[in-house]
Amino acid sequence: MDFVDYPDREMLAIDVANKLAGELRAALEHEDRVLMAVPGGTTPGPIFDDLCAADLDWSRVDVMLSDERWVPEDSERSNTRLLRQRLLVERAAAARYLPLYLPGDAPEERLEELEANITPRLPIQVLVLGMGADMHTASLFPGADKLAEALDPKAPALMAMRAPGAPEPRITLTAPVLDGAMSKHIIIFGAEKREALERARHLKPSEAPVAAVLSQAQVHWAP
Repeated sequence: MDFVDYPDREMLAIDVANKLAGELRAALEHEDRVLMAVPGGTTPGPIFDDLCAADLDWSRVDVMLSDERWVPEDSERSNTRLLRQRLLVERAAAARYLPLYLPGDAPEERLEELEANITPRLPIQVLVLGMGADMHTASLFPGADKLAEALDPKAPALMAMRAPGAPEPRITLTAPVLDGAMSKHIIIFGAEKREALERARHLKPSEAPVAAVLSQAQVHWAP
């Protein structure tokens, strides 16, 4: 794990956006298409604001979420909504979006269909993740109903997940897919999450799921 400390969040957003654009540009030099996976939530928004204007061949970039709440795209709870507002605009509007939600009462109803669209495009070339104070990443939550299966090296690419305190079911990329990304970036803010990260380094993934992806990851932190 490589830990990068920034003086403020604005500097972090600018630097990370530049790194991601550089990695995508480099991957496009030897791949027909590249896959980037990013988190939802508010943390990556400023990074997306800078990245969307990057000068690269976005028409050959596939973009997907690391996880999604099982809600329609027009819901305020939808991570897809954030992506369409802040990343898939300007030059990045040319990218192809791979959804993690299709209409249905439960993620299990559409899981096979969603996975069939994603598996042929793996591995992920550029991965961005967040981390919660509980040391979860993507929708790999401590205490989640299928956490052990999602951490298994032989896990499928996608799994439905339900966790205490999560109002709706989730769909998430599993640990082997996340950890298998060619480049991994984890974004965290504040003292609480920095302390949580330090704890996670000494815990098992079953206790601190983010530990499953820390090897060779670059962690970007700002106060």
